[in-house]
Amino acid sequence: MATSDDEVHLVVPAMPEYLRLARVTAAGLASRIGFSFDEVEDLRLAIDELCFGLTGSAGREGTVSIRYVLGADRLVVEGTGSFATDGRVALSELSEVILEALVDEHDLHDGEGGPVFRLVKRRHLAPDR
Repeated sequence: MATSDDEVHLVVPAMPEYLRLARVTAAGLASRIGFSFDEVEDLRLAIDELCFGLTGSAGREGTVSIRYVLGADRLVVEGTGSFATDGRVALSELSEVILEALVDEHDLHDGEGGPVFRLVKRRHLAPDR
């Protein structure tokens, strides 16, 4: 089982075909700390939305660095874009609604060193029957 200090770092080209690795990594780590199948799927979709907000549908020249921090009952995912050209990042209204439904916290904004995103997904225990 993961400790609160477990971290995984991933750096990939900022292209859609490589950003799949961000989803796969998040899903594997979430499964490792006991997330349900539905919670893992929610996380995968949330990563897609945030990566799309960061790079757009066609991707960008540069890289995305992703840091996964595992806790006993949560996964924090932080991503930073390092791109050849500047460009504002934003989530669509639909993406905001989707993310509100999927994760406990999320943010995407232009940072000092490039655009950044952050999400937090907590594991929710099933109620006793």
